[in-house]
Amino acid sequence: MRAGRRPGFLYPKNTLRLAAPPYKCSHPAPFIVPLQLPNFTVFRQLMRFFFPGLFSYRNPNPIHLDAFFARSLSLSFSGFRDICSDRSYLFPSSWFGSTLWRNRLVHPSRPLSVESGLALSSSSSFASFEGAMSVVASMADEAISPAKKFWLKAQKEAMLAKYTPFVVCLASGKLELDTFRQYIAQDVHFLRSFARAYEKAEEYADDDDAKAAISKLWRTSTQEMKLHNSVLQDWGVDPSKEIPPNPATVRYTNFLDATSAGKIEVGKGVGKIVTPFEKTKVAAYIVGAMVPCMRLYAFLGKELEPFLNLNGSAHPYSSWVKNYSPSTFEEAAVQIEELLDKLSVPLTGDELDVIQKLYHQAMKLEIDFFLAQPIVQPSVVPLSKLHDPKKRFFIVSDFDLTCTLLDSCTILAEISIKKEAAKSTDLSVADNPINQMSSSDLGNLWRDLSGQYIVEYEQCIEKLLAVEEAKTFAPDDLYNRLQKLSEFEKRANSRVILSGFLKGMNINDIKRAGEHLNFQDGCSVFFQKIVGSKERLHADIHILSYCWCEDLIRSAFTSGCIADVAIHSNDLEYNESISTGEIVRKIESPVDKLPAFRSILDQSSDAEHLSVYIGDSIGDLLCLLEADIGIVVGSSGSLRRVGKHFGITFIPLFQGLVQKQRELGSDGSLVWNAKSGILYTVSGWPEIQAFILGHEAF
Repeated sequence: MRAGRRPGFLYPKNTLRLAAPPYKCSHPAPFIVPLQLPNFTVFRQLMRFFFPGLFSYRNPNPIHLDAFFARSLSLSFSGFRDICSDRSYLFPSSWFGSTLWRNRLVHPSRPLSVESGLALSSSSSFASFEGAMSVVASMADEAISPAKKFWLKAQKEAMLAKYTPFVVCLASGKLELDTFRQYIAQDVHFLRSFARAYEKAEEYADDDDAKAAISKLWRTSTQEMKLHNSVLQDWGVDPSKEIPPNPATVRYTNFLDATSAGKIEVGKGVGKIVTPFEKTKVAAYIVGAMVPCMRLYAFLGKELEPFLNLNGSAHPYSSWVKNYSPSTFEEAAVQIEELLDKLSVPLTGDELDVIQKLYHQAMKLEIDFFLAQPIVQPSVVPLSKLHDPKKRFFIVSDFDLTCTLLDSCTILAEISIKKEAAKSTDLSVADNPINQMSSSDLGNLWRDLSGQYIVEYEQCIEKLLAVEEAKTFAPDDLYNRLQKLSEFEKRANSRVILSGFLKGMNINDIKRAGEHLNFQDGCSVFFQKIVGSKERLHADIHILSYCWCEDLIRSAFTSGCIADVAIHSNDLEYNESISTGEIVRKIESPVDKLPAFRSILDQSSDAEHLSVYIGDSIGDLLCLLEADIGIVVGSSGSLRRVGKHFGITFIPLFQGLVQKQRELGSDGSLVWNAKSGILYTVSGWPEIQAFILGHEAF
């Protein structure tokens, strides 16, 4: 069981007042939102107020809210946090004053009442949540600059570039010298293409400031070419000797040359470039095709910078990596992004869409360029390539908030509250007191159950942490303490069963809810790809969950065309198609999950296998530690707090892979240390996709 809690704060001044009546929620009074907070904090508080059931104590700042807002904007988790982190108000003040208040026809100093089109449109509260968020997302979308928006939409591609064998080997310092020489020799062709593109963009720009900015970038590019020639000599490459471009390089340079000539492959061609506006448009297109390379290299430079000190020894490619470190390269990346924003001002929506497509195409060509580098040495990425297909490959994942945006108990509670079991012809069902309760009464019952759960859960966690903090990984102590949590979880489930709250639900309603359940960004794509590669990888795919209802999980996966996944969870008991209120209890706690996970692994007759477990909460902790590779999705504070208390080390996945690349034998042999107390953290499913499947996942 996972529950939400109600915020308890009021701010008398510097606040934004939202009137609650348009929402079907339990709070009829206006809600006060503090403006002097970061955007995302305000967003979370709004969601806590209007939709308390979305929150779980196991994840008090749930990543699924990041994901939903990000999904609405087609942004990444980290990207959304980035654009919100430096905002003082709910929206940027200039846009807020000029657009929001004018459109809402209210005065800035008076309360804002949200009264348009946000009423509940179906029997499910998460429908109104999505409606509300679509409005908020569209508002925030207008406040983001085009360059920032394009980059945030390209986060999957950026993650894939980061997890290419070339970049991981480069970061580790183990990249073979011949590969590096070929890479920098190919890069010369990119620089020449950029110089030509800058010249065309400057020719077409009709604004003096834009021309000056382009000229400055061109000078930086020519200086980089001179530096490049020096680097080539340092690494034993003769810059006077022409090295032909490889096919991936040719595709990118041809793309940039064609764009510079107004030949746009992703949309309608410009035609004759005559009028000032046509020239400005082409200048914007050219810059839009160049920005991805600059921003991607700035991103990779920042990611690689921490690895320049290899256990006290110098990184063999440090001089090259430093050229793209934040202190060196970030300024140029920001300058060209600001130039793109300036050139985009007079463009129409369709023309901005063209730039978006050019941006996306350029990112894909950059990835192709990295993938085209001749890596002859073994690499830890993608895992599917390193894995021996003769050995069984287990992919096991939690469900609630690991795969999904909403917790399943929230959905089942909503179905129960809206059910019309009182109309049932089954007298044994109709006569039950629970079915004589109104939706409001049922809602109050659920809030009571949730509230009690939260209070007791907090107390349980505090008792769990009452022992002295471990100096080293203490698996036995952790297991013994988690048994107390298991007892609590079972008591909480018994309380729900005894209340009769889950009685009277129709299985068809549950299945329909599962069909419309939204997954975390990238999750369904990952499972579709891994299921499609099941035979080739000798893979077994499993879902291991606390969820009360297996049918809900199965419907969610089958509706996403993901059929070949084994589901392990609790289930509801039914009389014909109506739930009796009983739960068939199989997996209720971390201690229950562990033997279930071991049972999955024991199905293999192979002496050796590779297991990956993906989870987000304390309930997954024992399985995460048992797996060869335990991957933590999201940012559960309680999970990390408990983990660190018992000596568990949390390492960003990319950092861990760079270290593993250093350990990788020349024959590709690598040992993943299960039960070592090391867990790997990721920002979301795109990162998992990039690690396990590489470019196959995109």
